[in-house]
Amino acid sequence: MMSSLHSQKKYEEYAYVLDFVPRGKSKIIRGREGPILEGIGEDRLTLLEILAMDGVDLDVGERIGIGKEGRTKIVSVLGKLTYEELSNESRGELESVVELLVKNNEKKYVDVFNSLQPVTPRLHALELIPGIGKTFMYQILNERDRQPFKSFDELHERIGLREPAKLIAKRIVEEVSGGSRVSLFIRR
Repeated sequence: MMSSLHSQKKYEEYAYVLDFVPRGKSKIIRGREGPILEGIGEDRLTLLEILAMDGVDLDVGERIGIGKEGRTKIVSVLGKLTYEELSNESRGELESVVELLVKNNEKKYVDVFNSLQPVTPRLHALELIPGIGKTFMYQILNERDRQPFKSFDELHERIGLREPAKLIAKRIVEEVSGGSRVSLFIRR
């Protein structure tokens, strides 16, 4: 639906750590053991299982290079995970880590407020973001017609929308966990 949000790259270049087990077992590759981390890709919001290098220390919320070049802490991406396959730790950290990811990519996510369109004649895509009902939707549409939003702070100042990054993070978690039929951020 939102092709402007997704670049044409096939693979993630960066991921954010959701959970790290220095001596873990892979859920994807049978018999594979070692420093295993679960993460979420920065660009396509893919849930990933990643094999880290021995002896590295990784923190929840840390942004790590996972692209073909620039790997300093990981050996390889083992594969994609479903929400159900995530550890309880990853699920618990998901919303706060996604909020960090959204804030670190502010321009991309502010542009969402400037570009979302109606889904049906009665439902606007903006209304799919938690906390945005008809009132905020109309305010956003009117304000963005006058001048596109440039930052989350500006969204707050011009229309009174509090913590837009947190609202977007909630929506992304909803999509990642399979809790929504319409996708704004996740390519199915």
